[in-house]
Amino acid sequence: MISFLVCFAILICGYLFYGKMVDRIMSPDDRETPAVAINDGVDYVVMPQWKLFLVQLLNIAGLGPIFGALSGAIWGPVVFLWITFGTVFAGAVHDYFAGMLSERNNGASISEVTGIYLGGGMKNVMRVFSVILLIMVGTVFAVGPAGLLVTLLKNSGVTTEFLLKPAFWLAIILIYYFIATFVSVDKIIGKIYPIFGICLIIMAVGVGIGTLTSGKPMPEIWANFTNMHPKATPIWAFMFITVACGAISGFHATQSPLMARCLKSERQGRSVFYGAMVAEGLIALIWAAAGVTLLGVEKLNEMGGGNATSVYTICTTTMGTIGTILAMLGVIACPITSGDTAFRSARLTIADWFKLDLGKWQTRLALCVPVLGVGAILGFGNTLGKIDYQIIWRYFSWSNQTLAMIVLWAGAMYLAQNKKNYWICAVPATFMSAVSVTYFMMAGECMGLIEFFKNNKAVGYPVGIIAAVGFLALFLSKANKVSQKPSSVA
Repeated sequence: MISFLVCFAILICGYLFYGKMVDRIMSPDDRETPAVAINDGVDYVVMPQWKLFLVQLLNIAGLGPIFGALSGAIWGPVVFLWITFGTVFAGAVHDYFAGMLSERNNGASISEVTGIYLGGGMKNVMRVFSVILLIMVGTVFAVGPAGLLVTLLKNSGVTTEFLLKPAFWLAIILIYYFIATFVSVDKIIGKIYPIFGICLIIMAVGVGIGTLTSGKPMPEIWANFTNMHPKATPIWAFMFITVACGAISGFHATQSPLMARCLKSERQGRSVFYGAMVAEGLIALIWAAAGVTLLGVEKLNEMGGGNATSVYTICTTTMGTIGTILAMLGVIACPITSGDTAFRSARLTIADWFKLDLGKWQTRLALCVPVLGVGAILGFGNTLGKIDYQIIWRYFSWSNQTLAMIVLWAGAMYLAQNKKNYWICAVPATFMSAVSVTYFMMAGECMGLIEFFKNNKAVGYPVGIIAAVGFLALFLSKANKVSQKPSSVA
């Protein structure tokens, strides 16, 4: 329990102190924000700070801090360290710069932002990469809650056949996604997300208190500082990819521009972007602690890590019947409120790409139909047994962290151009470069498709390290050149 409480305190102190340092380096000022300057009544809409924070939290907190944290807990309490330090020094920094750089570039989508600081070639790569990732995220966050709803109804004694079919709930969720993607950001997202955000926080508090008072001993990091995974799956880099949103997530970079278009003042950035990620880290830490304490690594592994079954079991154990229903509804709302904004972000990314006017409803409709259509094909393909959900999730996880790596390099280049301390972005960017490349070399859905590379540490580890060092050297070379020029206008 001491390990958990110390990590919890570090996350809070990280926001109070390291977050303030990051904010000071960025130097927010009183310039006119895109929400004020553009204010199109659709995507550029001024919102109050408390609402911005809760909407941002719901946008980024999909299944990651719950499913990802529980899956990461299979490696044991060492996952606490990644969630804690990954959030403070990588994830929150990533989210903050994704949001603030978008805000300083008229609320541009993250693909356009990376292009500004890393060049036109990277812009085109990120355009394609972002749209594919966002559609995968939207699909994952549609299929997941559909399964959770079926689990909740079955365990509640419902016997109506069509209500127990995931395809039925998937159709309902996709219809909602279409509406939320099409209408103004303040019509649905701005009104109901704050309520769901409060529910998410209450749910996490309930699970946390239930875990601490369960009477079961929580394993300490120092007594279990080892790989406890029953299949001996390497911690590096598999745990770092698996936890994803609970520590750092490139998906968040696609979501931060949504709120960057709604800031009334730049000074709101720290609480909205850095603060929401720290809140997600706290939620992930609670669920990881619940997993290792109430279920244990062996049972978690048998249950398949984070899924509807493990979540339901933990909720039942910590909060009883009523609490379980409320908690499960919160868990269901969590991915739904990230899934709809994923499709919305895909729409915005394509619109920025082709310079389309989203003030016209015809343009929004023309983009919503194909984007949601692809998501529907993937989603129903899974529910009908034609497409493996786990395959979609694994490709999402790797592409997710690779996107985070690219965004951190963009943040580092921005800081170099403005002669500021770029190491706050360059260090986590180097780390995530090693994580992404190592995973790519070893994972069964990537180079691991070839048996020689699968889980081959002798190849994967050095290749990942060499690639990360190479990226850092390339960055330092570019940073040295831009440092000779006058500071760019930020």
